[in-house]
Amino acid sequence: MFIAISKNNVPIRLTEERLNHIIRRHPEMLNQIDKILTTIENPDFIQKGDMDELLAVKFFDETPLTKKYLVVVYRELSKEDGFVITAYFTSKPSKRREIL
Repeated sequence: MFIAISKNNVPIRLTEERLNHIIRRHPEMLNQIDKILTTIENPDFIQKGDMDELLAVKFFDETPLTKKYLVVVYRELSKEDGFVITAYFTSKPSKRREIL
């Protein structure tokens, strides 16, 4: 298990189960753990999700897919605990989501 501290100072867990889920759905995410943790800890911005989740977004010049944004979707359950739901690369983040 990996832990990153969110901008709200909440420890966010990235479990092996979630990591396997992410890689299964998005094979390009293989070997991207450092980018996932960096995005949680130091995002360019955070967007509000549809169901109380948060989307940390960070631009990377180098990814397996060229220049892309990484979106890490996570939930903060309390001040002491949170977890990653998924993560993926995208060409551009959603414009319809509220930026927090």
